Amino acid sequence: MRGPSDRVLELIELTKLYGDRPAVQDLSLELTGGEILGFVGPNGAGKTTTIRMALNLVRPTSGIVRVLGQEVWRRGSRVLSRVGALVEEPTLYPDLTGRENLRAFGAALGGVPGDFIDKLLDVVGVADRQHDRVRAYSLGMKQRLGLAVALIGDPDLLVLDEPANGLDPIGIADMRDLLRRLADDGRAIFLSSHVLHEVEVLCDRVAIIDQGRLVREGEVGALLGGNGEFVVRVDEPQAALAIVRAQPWGASARLRAGRLVSPSPTGRGRDLWAFLDAAGQTPETLDYARRGLEDVFLDATTAPVATAGSEG
Repeated sequence: MRGPSDRVLELIELTKLYGDRPAVQDLSLELTGGEILGFVGPNGAGKTTTIRMALNLVRPTSGIVRVLGQEVWRRGSRVLSRVGALVEEPTLYPDLTGRENLRAFGAALGGVPGDFIDKLLDVVGVADRQHDRVRAYSLGMKQRLGLAVALIGDPDLLVLDEPANGLDPIGIADMRDLLRRLADDGRAIFLSSHVLHEVEVLCDRVAIIDQGRLVREGEVGALLGGNGEFVVRVDEPQAALAIVRAQPWGASARLRAGRLVSPSPTGRGRDLWAFLDAAGQTPETLDYARRGLEDVFLDATTAPVATAGSEG
């Protein structure tokens, strides 16, 4: 079991310039053992460049990447042996079977016991297809095997780019459970994904990047907490909306799924209830508004959410 509070990944004031164009600017993040960090942003926001710098595939213009306290471009081969990565589509040998792929990647690490390969195949859910050639695998099966390859060195840090790509809903749920178990074992997981719902339900913290800069970061619960608004069920939501928007405090009111989402004149729910009641729009229910990660994302960024396989 790894230490749950060990600092595993540190990105310190990372900047990457391509000519005069900044791809990433002054980005600082850290990740501890046992934690899953969701890393999200629009197309072209700098996600892929950040991941490549973290894996020592791209040298930053300035700033530092540390894994387990060591700078990756000074101790690259040594420290990166403690990192497992699944970036974009996994690189596999199509003419080898699933099991042969794991044996081949394990050989590069000095050899891996057969019972450990058995465990990996079972963990990622491809044990029943281990003797089939990889060229016959679906994209989802390749993603699962790619995750097994990332785990073959028993890493302390996993860097995953769209790990649910190609998976059906059952596969996505299985992947979510697997990643949670891996984190519970003390691994740190840096997860880049465009599937905001999965990031919301899986990750402990979320970092949102836009135009190369970190624009929002925090624990999921804190980011999604109420922002002083209430969800109100009334008989005539359009009429209630018009009444609220006519007030100086109600300009941000709107409808969501047939319900009124509105601030209160005083910040207290009972005063919003009293106002609507006096206006002839007595609420049936009133509760705090809880935002989804998509709401936070759209508030923080200037572009649509990224799509799978796109440059970030």
